[in-house]
Amino acid sequence: MLQSVSSFKNGAAPHIAIIGAGITGITTAYALSDKGYAVTVIDRQRYAAMETSFANGGQLSASNAEVWNSWATVLKGIKWMLKADAPLLMNPMPSWHKYSWMAEFLGNITNYRANTIETTRLAIKARDYLFDIARREGIDFNHETRGILHIYRDKASFDGAAKLGRLYAEGGLERRAVTPDEMRAIEPTLHGDYHGGFYTPSDSTGDIHKFTRGLAEACTRRGVRFIHEASVESVKHTGSGVDIAYAQPADDENSAPTRDVLHADGVVVCAGIGSRDIAAELGDRVNIYPVKGYSITVMLDDEASQKAAPWVSLLDDKTKIVTSRLGADRFRVAGTAEFNGENRDIRADRIRPLVDWTRHLFPGVSTSRVVPWAGLRPMLPSMMPRVGAGKLPGVFYNTGHGHLGWTLSAATAQMVAETVGAAMPVEAAGEVARSAA
Repeated sequence: MLQSVSSFKNGAAPHIAIIGAGITGITTAYALSDKGYAVTVIDRQRYAAMETSFANGGQLSASNAEVWNSWATVLKGIKWMLKADAPLLMNPMPSWHKYSWMAEFLGNITNYRANTIETTRLAIKARDYLFDIARREGIDFNHETRGILHIYRDKASFDGAAKLGRLYAEGGLERRAVTPDEMRAIEPTLHGDYHGGFYTPSDSTGDIHKFTRGLAEACTRRGVRFIHEASVESVKHTGSGVDIAYAQPADDENSAPTRDVLHADGVVVCAGIGSRDIAAELGDRVNIYPVKGYSITVMLDDEASQKAAPWVSLLDDKTKIVTSRLGADRFRVAGTAEFNGENRDIRADRIRPLVDWTRHLFPGVSTSRVVPWAGLRPMLPSMMPRVGAGKLPGVFYNTGHGHLGWTLSAATAQMVAETVGAAMPVEAAGEVARSAA
């Protein structure tokens, strides 16, 4: 059965399909529905935000906009290769995709400065969009506007951060150096010895899962259609639109999976690590590699733990660990980057450093109840997201945000919606309808 919500040629609002119901897919759906498009979101999970947008570090962090394409990162990665608990770990097993991706990553080192500045600008722009959406739709996502404190244990790393700060300033971000005493005034629960820090008061934190689910509900109220538990099997350009063939699980063990085809006038690919294969079907190269990140959610079940856990978000430069406080009774600790293909296993040796870090820096917090999680960040070699049109008419992308999907999503959703609007304007559909009348 061929499903089509609308027909662009018959004068109705263009029907845009979005593949992926993570933070980029849902913000894109909202932006397009706001412009008057008929929108259908298709996703393989039962609910929105069940994969990479489920339990990330929580930071909305322009102060973490530095792209990773630098020789300093490469040298650290080589040094860490044989350490199971290292912040960055690469499985050395041969893989053409992995090593070709790494070669492109190295090729983008020359773009480090420009891409860091541009990412900073984009992160700042995204704030206003996201905060406005949350206010407009009344979404509670444990938003904390207490800033982000970067902590440094030695002079060399602090001085490196000062140089980076000049790039952030070019991108429009204000942050200030703070002494160890000032760090403890900003976050009194912090233990340990530090050389100094940098504080960005304009950054914030929140629960990406709660925001995305709340925004998905808002999209439903606006008429966006969702097809959940739908595994995309093929995406074909028909010349007049796109056909998306998908399968859904059987109703019971005695039934076969159901298969269907969704026809749309256009498609926006927001499928995370799945975007690479879908793009290839549509004649585009979107060289995304899955980079695994881990988190723990520390359940603050007693009053002592609640008092001992920080409210100000942290980024520890040495361990590359970030934190966010998600309400009174949850504390999120996240970090690490693992190049290990499409592997979602939660490894104990990668979770342990997050627990130990919590114990050492916040000894009053009980870690007796900790929920581990791992997700696959969709990363492009340039560390910049792919936002815009594909080769074929009606094909668009908003994907590849890497570790900054939560931070950048509201802005890139607006960008791709504007691109769709220029290529397939709703006004043109209305003019056709008026002419027919």
